[in-house]
Amino acid sequence: MVPGQYENYLKILNKELIPAMGCTEPIAIAFAAAKARQVLGAMPEKMVALCSGNIIKNVKGVNVPNAGGQKGIEVAALLGALAGDPDLELEVISRVPPEAAEEVRRLAAAGVCRCELAEGVENLYIRIEAEAGADAAVVEVKTKHNHIARIEKNGQVLLEADDIPAEDGGDKSQLNLKDILEFADTVKIEDVKALLDEQIRCNSEIARVGLEEEWGAGVGRTLLEVWGGSVRTRAMASAAAGSDARMNGCALPVVINAGSGNQGITCAMPVVTYAKELGVCDEKLYRALTLTNLIALHQKRYIGNLSAYCGAVSAGTAAACGVAYLYGEGYDVIGRTIVNSLGNVGGIVCDGAKASCAAKIASAVNSGLLGYEMAKRGRVFPFGEGLVEEDYEHTIRNFGRLGRDGMKATDVEILNMMIGK
Repeated sequence: MVPGQYENYLKILNKELIPAMGCTEPIAIAFAAAKARQVLGAMPEKMVALCSGNIIKNVKGVNVPNAGGQKGIEVAALLGALAGDPDLELEVISRVPPEAAEEVRRLAAAGVCRCELAEGVENLYIRIEAEAGADAAVVEVKTKHNHIARIEKNGQVLLEADDIPAEDGGDKSQLNLKDILEFADTVKIEDVKALLDEQIRCNSEIARVGLEEEWGAGVGRTLLEVWGGSVRTRAMASAAAGSDARMNGCALPVVINAGSGNQGITCAMPVVTYAKELGVCDEKLYRALTLTNLIALHQKRYIGNLSAYCGAVSAGTAAACGVAYLYGEGYDVIGRTIVNSLGNVGGIVCDGAKASCAAKIASAVNSGLLGYEMAKRGRVFPFGEGLVEEDYEHTIRNFGRLGRDGMKATDVEILNMMIGK
């Protein structure tokens, strides 16, 4: 590893693996609205939530936690403004009182908040405009779900921070498979233990709840009921069940990856499941999760946090790499696992956060594990066919370009269909 790479990778992990409660897009709206109320100094009498298409797409179909089963941008904004704590960032509505849900219902019916599409902005963009009496406040969130880029009060700019300094969250341009593997092999466990313990604890708990209770379409439960309790099925089911619960309003926090709780669950649960099955030591599990999280982030840095490319594919592929690591595999088997997985399900569309995310997660984990089983037997999709290249980094870049550039028009059409245009 080049000098400074160790510290850089730690920065990336510490910045990206943070807790969030609920789907991160409605939570980001609630966070912005809670901050707007704090700036305003009073409950807004009127709010406008201007959001990018990808934000609208990912909020439309999910229940907002602690909102009594309500969905939508207006609900998220109103709940954040009414009872959210902006200091908790992506856990902003984790402490709202039960009676807040009915008040939100009343405020929504009264038209206190409306949503508008913000055009010509980046994929992750939220602007809350709030008014109370003669006062007005504006809060913008962009680039990352918890990054406030602008604050205004009564026309005066109080904060302007469009760009996120690379040193704040590490330089992702330095991510590459060889160095990620070396880092996973050599990282001091005390440097990642607390971070990964929280990921294991939070994401395992929501997976347990998703399996034990009826949430959404019950993808995780269905997998176990139909295909039994093999370790492969349990790995798929635990990841899917966490999404079952999360997409349908479960108020438990998860540790996210690349801005997504679903991706954080998908990174963690297959690796945790296989580690228990194999009886590996805690150190091996920590190293495998370190590898998994960084490989997921490496793929997503080319795509961006929000796009028409389903992030479960990146996370499921990375989870299979973590499983391969548990079995003692090295660079080429892990690299070919990536090639095989992306060559199979790369390009699944994201048509918003909702119950079917759990099924896409199951498919992505299944594809990743199939990719690993092929790779360890010396089988790999022929290099130079389609988007697959012999150089693993080139393959990752190809699929990143597909998600970032190639699917832009797809993203627009998905949004138009979802809003009835």
